[in-house]
Amino acid sequence: MSIWLCYDVGKVCMISIWEKGINVTASNIVLVGFMGTGKSTVGKQLAEQLGWIFQDSDAALEQEHQTSISDLFRVHGESHFRALESKALEHILARKGQVVATGGGAVLAESNRACMLQNGFVVALKASPEIIIQRVSSDTSRPLLQGNLEERVHLLLEQRKSAYDFAHAVIDTTQLTTDEITALIIQQAEI
Repeated sequence: MSIWLCYDVGKVCMISIWEKGINVTASNIVLVGFMGTGKSTVGKQLAEQLGWIFQDSDAALEQEHQTSISDLFRVHGESHFRALESKALEHILARKGQVVATGGGAVLAESNRACMLQNGFVVALKASPEIIIQRVSSDTSRPLLQGNLEERVHLLLEQRKSAYDFAHAVIDTTQLTTDEITALIIQQAEI
């Protein structure tokens, strides 16, 4: 069973997808999406509004391993990084009352998607390729964007075009303010 709700606020249409059999819980809010879609910015503000803890899974990994995500990729490779990411996500989501911003590729593992769905209300943030490129253009710390930025963004977006479809709600952040996005998430999560 799917319910499609569209909120036309003059500049965006938000679509919520509910799947039968999924136990939706708002004990955590999990933000997924491609890099540059606003997960950290929105997550921090949302946590502040709710009086919850904000957790960034990439920041938690960097703190635990005392190195940057770029160095983890460079030294150990992507598959090792993804295994570390899965463990960190499972550990983070064992707690409640959090807004969790995941790394953009965390959704690639089925076990991560299941963990997110079991332990929170999952919101996928999306944005146009042009906005993503604009938002990440000055960030040289993203290992998957090395080389031609526009080409890499378009290639990764194509590869991940349905990777975020499992989320309970999808919000296009292209033309929305952080306040508008957090209000939509609170409304959808019924907090």
